[in-house]
Amino acid sequence: MTTIVTTHLVKIGNSQGIRIPKILLEQVGLSGEVQVEVEADRLILRSVTGRRREWDKQFLQMAELGDDRLLDGDALLPTKWEDKEWEW
Repeated sequence: MTTIVTTHLVKIGNSQGIRIPKILLEQVGLSGEVQVEVEADRLILRSVTGRRREWDKQFLQMAELGDDRLLDGDALLPTKWEDKEWEW
């Protein structure tokens, strides 16, 4: 079902905003924090609730596939200077 509503931009400090009718928010399940993206001539709103949901499962899958290595290689290994000159 497509619902079209006309609304106005309102001044909020140096910015502008819109009031989103409750019926639209309920249809898409938006509340709390949202992500705003520009795509061509559109603004896209997405909920960011649960953005880290199931990361533990994703990390386990990465480990099983051997895709959990550091991307910067050996950059975290001590240098010769750190190995010999650094005083603990």
